[in-house]
Amino acid sequence: MPRGVLDAIVGHLSREANFGGYESADDAEAAVADAYSHVAKVLGTKPRNIAVVENSTVAFFQALSAFDFKAGDVIVTTRNDYISNQLAYLSLARRYGVEVRRAADLASGGADPQSVKELLRDAHVRLVAVTWVPTNSGLMQPVAAIGEIAEAAGIPYLVDGCQAVGQIPVDVAKLRCDFFSGTARKFLRGPRGIGFLYVSDRSLKRGDFPLYIDMRGADWVSADDFAPAPDARRFENWEFAYSLVLGMGEAARYALEVGVECGGHRARELATTLREKLGGLNGIRVLDRGSELAAIVTIEASGWDATELSKLLRTRGINTSASLRAYAVIDMDEKRAASALRLSPHYYNTEEEIDRMVETLRAVTTKGRAAF
Repeated sequence: MPRGVLDAIVGHLSREANFGGYESADDAEAAVADAYSHVAKVLGTKPRNIAVVENSTVAFFQALSAFDFKAGDVIVTTRNDYISNQLAYLSLARRYGVEVRRAADLASGGADPQSVKELLRDAHVRLVAVTWVPTNSGLMQPVAAIGEIAEAAGIPYLVDGCQAVGQIPVDVAKLRCDFFSGTARKFLRGPRGIGFLYVSDRSLKRGDFPLYIDMRGADWVSADDFAPAPDARRFENWEFAYSLVLGMGEAARYALEVGVECGGHRARELATTLREKLGGLNGIRVLDRGSELAAIVTIEASGWDATELSKLLRTRGINTSASLRAYAVIDMDEKRAASALRLSPHYYNTEEEIDRMVETLRAVTTKGRAAF
């Protein structure tokens, strides 16, 4: 996190400690409004279209719960959707008889828009849901092309932008999505435990609201009736971690100041350099596929479990993470990989750090555990 993000979080926690939660929330009213504005600007929309929730998965599920699925309804998605989203689809299939249909991939990787178009010819399709950048690779799905197809077919469109926001410029109007979920952390560089949901005017006009609507999202107007809030607030819960909201707002403001397009371009350039250098090492297999790749690099190191390797790299001051088969069963099985080491450079990383990473993995592949 940038220093300003940390200061915003700690500053509000200090106010709460000294003056109380309710009082501090009242005092932060203007700053909270600014936070909504900054997040909205990152997505190219208005504050009234932003709902603040606990994380990206909660945001995605809030949107998913707005649909009254029944047996025979179809959700069209991809073979590379995020694990929690895939589990939600399968849960709907098991509980309500919803059918999950995944678009075919292009030979180069990523969902084939033509396959999506063909799937949407079925009158039972209720929703198209796509993860822009999956957790297990640097693939960038063709979300704008899919959005154009979904809009033409009149099918609601939900985009998971968790790994995209902060490294890829976002314009929800160009995506033509009804919902867009995201997180404050990852490439946006905000705190954990807070996220957001974009809700389109089209969705609001349609009357969409979450299954379990909260007192912040609706008014209880009579004993047996309620009225959803007129804006995206209908997807929120009353209880907020206000310090995290302010931290997210500062992260969004900071990203706008740096320039997502500029910063993201450098991050992806560093990732490209990393792939090229790692691809030349014996015992290293780069797993990323797709015509466009994000600033996430995934590799398989021969003879290594990615979780173990990640922990050992951390002892060298190199931060990576592991992606396991269970996180992306379809994609990982196709790649014949049980686990993958995930490396995510950001714009503040240096070429020297990239070289250090490569040399460390070179030592691993030649000397094995003795390298540590």
